Amino acid sequence: MKLFEPKVFKVFKTYKPKDYLSDIIAGIIVAIIALPLSIALAIASGASPETGLFTAIIAGFVTSFLGGSRVNITGPTAAFATIVAGIIFTQGMDGLFLATIMAGIILIIMGLLRVGSLIKYIPHSITVGFTSGIAVTLLIGQLKDFFGLTYPDGTVAIETTEKVSLIIENFSTFNPWAFGLGVLGLLILIFLPKIKFLNKVPASLIAVLVGALVCLIPLVNANTIGSLYTIYSGLPKFNLPVITGERILTLLPNAFTIALLAGIESLLSCVVSDKMINDKHNSNTELIALGTSNILVGFFGGIPATGAIARTAANVKNGGKSPLSGMVHAIVLLLVLVVLMPLASYIPMPIIAAILIMVAYNMSEWREFVAIIKTKKWNDILVLVLTFALTVIFDLVKAIAVGLVVHYLIVLIKFLIEKRKAKKVAPLTTETEVKEEKNEEKN
Repeated sequence: MKLFEPKVFKVFKTYKPKDYLSDIIAGIIVAIIALPLSIALAIASGASPETGLFTAIIAGFVTSFLGGSRVNITGPTAAFATIVAGIIFTQGMDGLFLATIMAGIILIIMGLLRVGSLIKYIPHSITVGFTSGIAVTLLIGQLKDFFGLTYPDGTVAIETTEKVSLIIENFSTFNPWAFGLGVLGLLILIFLPKIKFLNKVPASLIAVLVGALVCLIPLVNANTIGSLYTIYSGLPKFNLPVITGERILTLLPNAFTIALLAGIESLLSCVVSDKMINDKHNSNTELIALGTSNILVGFFGGIPATGAIARTAANVKNGGKSPLSGMVHAIVLLLVLVVLMPLASYIPMPIIAAILIMVAYNMSEWREFVAIIKTKKWNDILVLVLTFALTVIFDLVKAIAVGLVVHYLIVLIKFLIEKRKAKKVAPLTTETEVKEEKNEEKN
């Protein structure tokens, strides 16, 4: 397999005219799904709503054009929400842009070194542990808007434990209108896909439209995006972050975490889509394309991007056959950004919270979590629980680092114990063989 071989050039050698329509329709549907998600994930990350669309547009187009998968859709995902919020809090948006660019460079290096095939050796218990931990932190982060709580001016909470404390302390500010909107959003998201003649319509879009209409009723009192954020509807602008040696060293651990997480999630998405379309992706090409995307996203004011499994699956199910569908999805989002973005101000925050709660549930891997505890050995369970707990209590950087160290430390200890046992058994075997040989000679 070649180091860099974009799928788009290979696919179009056998592309049929009828495939164009199929890809265009799939791209439009995926864009409709990605629109509220991109805005919601940007807000969950502590960034402004349009940064999510910047990410989906730039990364969605570039990774589809240069990537090693036929149908992978790239954009902002929930996996980055906590780490991005932490970077913004400590280093500001400028620091986030630099960390994203650095992560992109690391991803390109990983691809050039053919690391793509090695990512699969990261223990499954670690990936499930931090994924479940991210889901819990994302869920807790949405409870404020879901319940319509009000915090004192100037209150900032980044750590999950801080958020829990603030929820408890300020629950007396519970807003029944916001809670009602949140519940309505959840009901639409849960039950609409189960209705046969409506299951092709993106539930998140319907939730947004219904919630916005309800908020137009004068009696209803709930925060909207427009009441909390200034909406930007222009094209992404080039931004050169401040680069110093000290900043690079400070942001390096976060950049490595973003790169590792982006690589893992994107390649997992490729594996899932390969099974759906009976194809095989080029992992190193995908990493190089993803790295290029994140560099551009960093320069044009977005947040980190990776392959989005749910959007990729939706692409395939709606007829996506080639990278064209991913590029169409990006173009449609660009048109929405320029023409319709001011309408985003009417989206209620409880609906955003409901969408992200569903995202948290879908990414939680709770069934896999339970299966590991029931069927795996103690060392896998220890690594799973440890990674999960550290992700929730501290952050993803510590969780992955400690999880990897503990896992491979256990592997090393087991290896040394087995080696020692083998040495003890070997002499006994030799002595027995010698005695048998002497008896044979006597006879």
